[in-house]
Formats: sequence, C-alpha cells, structure tokens
Amino acid sequence: MTDRPYHHGHLRDTLLAEAERTLREQGVEQLSLRDLARQAGVSHAAPRRHFADRQALLDALAGAGFTRLTNEVAAAIKDAGPDFRARLRATGAAYVRFATEDPALMELMFTAKTAGAPGELATAAGRLFTIVGELIREGQQAGQLPPGDPERLRLLIMATTRGIAGMVGPGQPGAGQADALLDDLVALFTGGSWG
Repeated sequence: MTDRPYHHGHLRDTLLAEAERTLREQGVEQLSLRDLARQAGVSHAAPRRHFADRQALLDALAGAGFTRLTNEVAAAIKDAGPDFRARLRATGAAYVRFATEDPALMELMFTAKTAGAPGELATAAGRLFTIVGELIREGQQAGQLPPGDPERLRLLIMATTRGIAGMVGPGQPGAGQADALLDDLVALFTGGSWG
C-alpha cells in the first residue's frame, strides 16, 4: 500500500510535463504511467483518471506537441508581417527550431497515427495542417506559389521543411545551415534563385 495521495491539483498537466521531460532525456521507451505517477508524487493508479493506458498518454503528449508547434507557427506567421515570402520562411524557421530543440517530441508527433486518433490528437494536428494550408492557398492566390493542388503543395513544403530539420541538427551533415536552407526553400517554391 502506498501513502501517496490520489488527488493532485493539476495532475494531467503535471503528468504531461513529466512525460515530455522523460521523453527528452531518456526516450519514449522509458515512459510509463507508474514512473510518471511516482515523479508526480501520486498513487500509481492516479494517472488512469486521465490516461487509460500508455498509448493514451503518448497520444496526449503528441497532441500537446502539435498544439505547441501550431502556436509557434501561428505566432511566427503573425510576427513576419504582410510579406508572403517572409511568412513562409518564418513558418519553416518555427518548424525547424521546434524540431531541432525537441527532436524526440517531434518524432513522437509524426509517428502518431493522427487519422482516426482520439479527438485531441487529430484536432491538434489538424490545426497545424490548416494554418500551413491557408498560407499555401494565400500564396497561390497571390501568385507567389505555383498553381496546382494546394494540399499536395502543403505536403511537399512540409516534407521539405521536415527534411531540413532532420539535416541541420547537431552532428548532422547540414549542421549550422538552417538559415541558408530555409532561404533556399522559400526561393525554390516561390520561383526565386537559390543556392
């Protein structure tokens, strides 16, 4: 029998924060509800009020990551001002910064099955794709991006940005080249010269 309390004022948020810290420091394999309960100072059964199982915890953690990334992308777009190219670059920069600062969380987010996922995860991922999709459609309407299927172009731009993020982290072949590669991405997709 444990003498740890069952109740905790903000247990869900505390568990997610501890899960993110564990993910960052030790990897996804080390995440367990029992260990998180111990770290939060509650009984081992307490996390089950918020997460039915480990997968539910991972989905919530991925959803929280998508929410944070979406907020960072939205703020970057807003702060970049009215110039489309600046907003496209700011979107890429926010994405690359997030991915290089928190690679384990980014990996979890993009390996999560968002199609058919619980509402929170699907909604959070959908918000990111919607914001980027709106930017793409706006760029196409302004003649800044090539015509065609905006969803396909969104996927292509996001895949390119994700590729840059994977290549510029510490120890990678493109380490230190994020700014130049993001400039090239914008130039490549908007018809400018690059390289």
